[in-house]
Amino acid sequence: MGDLAPLSLAQLALRLALAVPFWRSGINKWDGFLHLNDVAVLLFSSEFKLHLPGGPYSFPFPGAVAFVSGTAEIVLPILLVFGLASRAAALALFAMTIVIQLTVPDGWPIHVTWAAMALAIIAWGPGRWSIDQLAGLDRLASGPHSR
Repeated sequence: MGDLAPLSLAQLALRLALAVPFWRSGINKWDGFLHLNDVAVLLFSSEFKLHLPGGPYSFPFPGAVAFVSGTAEIVLPILLVFGLASRAAALALFAMTIVIQLTVPDGWPIHVTWAAMALAIIAWGPGRWSIDQLAGLDRLASGPHSR
């Protein structure tokens, strides 16, 4: 069955599929280079809340959180698309997915798919068609799952 969908193709598809929703969200937060739009800051200031026990709680330092979030949503998908520092980028997006789940609990059906994709990239690596693999940067990819 593995011949029908080579692992490297599946790994590339996972990287691209995980990158897209974060990239789209990130692009919508910026009005120019290093200039967040007002909506992004407003969302973290008044709309987004962390749904934790005893909460919901406001995000601390909403301007800084919006900036870090917006930056990560641009940089991490780029890393995934090129397959550079793929496992670290996937781990960071997994952590972001957990925070997003705590912010939008009803979004769990899509959040679980993002988490699954991130975990697959972390577990099996970026695949043959990645800078990590081509440059020998993914040391964990030397096993049988790196094809």
